[in-house]
Amino acid sequence: MVEQVVTNKTLEKLKYDLVREGLVEYDIIEQAEAIALAQHINIGQALINSGFLSEDPLLKFLESKLHTPYVNLEDYTPDKKCLKYISYADAQHFKIIPLFKIEDVLTVAMADPFDLFAIDKIVETAGCAIEPVISSETSIFAKIDEYYKTEKEVCEIYTDNRSFDYDWRDELHKEDLSEEHIQKIIKAILKQAILENIHEVYFENIEQGLGINFKKNTEIIDRGYIPSLLTQPFILKLKSISNLDPTVSEVPQMGKLCFKVDEINLVASVSTFPTILEERIALAIYKPPKKLDSLITNKSIISTIKQAVEEPGIILVCGSALSGKTQVIYSILQEISNSSKNIMTIESISKYNLTNINQCELNENIGFNLDKALRFIEFQSPDIVYLEGIQTKEAFDYISGLVFKNKTIITEIMANNMDDLRKKLAFTEFEMFKSLISCMVFIHSSESIDVFDKSIVQKYLA
Repeated sequence: MVEQVVTNKTLEKLKYDLVREGLVEYDIIEQAEAIALAQHINIGQALINSGFLSEDPLLKFLESKLHTPYVNLEDYTPDKKCLKYISYADAQHFKIIPLFKIEDVLTVAMADPFDLFAIDKIVETAGCAIEPVISSETSIFAKIDEYYKTEKEVCEIYTDNRSFDYDWRDELHKEDLSEEHIQKIIKAILKQAILENIHEVYFENIEQGLGINFKKNTEIIDRGYIPSLLTQPFILKLKSISNLDPTVSEVPQMGKLCFKVDEINLVASVSTFPTILEERIALAIYKPPKKLDSLITNKSIISTIKQAVEEPGIILVCGSALSGKTQVIYSILQEISNSSKNIMTIESISKYNLTNINQCELNENIGFNLDKALRFIEFQSPDIVYLEGIQTKEAFDYISGLVFKNKTIITEIMANNMDDLRKKLAFTEFEMFKSLISCMVFIHSSESIDVFDKSIVQKYLA
């Protein structure tokens, strides 16, 4: 998914009809488009937020133009049995909520009935035909919060400073087989991981059920297991709240779980992988990016990074596994996000939404892989590109070519120390790549980060 300016396809097609109908002036449409671009909202939100047009006449206009009924959700009670057809994540993402189902047709309230991608996705997951009606975006989100309350609560965790005696299995051992209990188990595992400052959690099939393992540094820590009786319901619920297809287990999937810990938003990537013992699920937790000056206190060093961003070249971020490379990169991106440059990312999962940055998630399920992203990103005319996890010689060659087209590239390499990095880049195939490194950030630990300019990098890697 490309994270760019939020659009409403319906209003993009009908915006000039608003002028012809006398609802707004042409220059108002132009102003609303400028506001939408600056604030990363759609044109409808811009018209309403700026007071150019109230929501009620806008929705009635859409109803008449699309011949699609308008439903005021404030006076409507959706059928709770239909919530199973649309996950909480999809409801939030597509601004959609199921209302009722008659035979094989599911009626849904949508803020954007022209969003055919959303309709196709819901048809695919729900397994039935979709009949859209128009509702206000505000009322849809209000109903989502109200009716998906239990799924939302899975993602709200309070630590209570209990790391010394907390054990997620206390929740497991409660005599309750309900869906709500499964959600509480997921929440308890996440809570214990946060309390123990764990970045990676693994779910693996064992004889007794589903084993829970935490990874801290290089050590794997056994944290018990979920019994066989609860294994399948647990996996289905974890997939559902991570926006994965619960019915698919034969091919790898990549999803994202968003949750709060003590009112701080966190993100976890959720990766499933088929094995001869059913699926293995890996969950990696990412903390919010910090301001760059809180990670690097030396202003001259920060200046070195900012200077490297202003000219074509490669900014290379290095460190061992779990050293915090991603957080440092996000801090750099956050620092430069207010520049006038077109900044884009290509990532397996976007860990956090960054303002003024066009973030792109790969999706192997629809054939949108790294190779395709690299081939097409140039058409977006980026000035700065963050490429996550470059590993192949072809990818290294390609990003070297982007530098010759006046692009600034930010990427990362896993290396335990400088000697390890030298060995990895010692092959002649990497000579061009090394010569284009304009700045290198080496993370030894969260308290020790070195930054080298081009002259020092070339000396160290010679």
